[in-house]
Amino acid sequence: MNKSVQFFLLSALFLSIAAPLRAQSGCADSPENPTVVLALVGSAGALFSTIRARVKARRNSSPR
Repeated sequence: MNKSVQFFLLSALFLSIAAPLRAQSGCADSPENPTVVLALVGSAGALFSTIRARVKARRNSSPR
């Protein structure tokens, strides 16, 4: 799969998940702890970055 298509699909998936989490109709039904949601998103980003760097390093170090 083309990298730009893969990036687009990953972005679309992320936005489709994040939109319902963000959708609120006011204070009455707001999430109990939005800090937890922010921590989960931040942790997922850090994990993605770490895994991507390791895969890239492994790919570059393998003999061809």
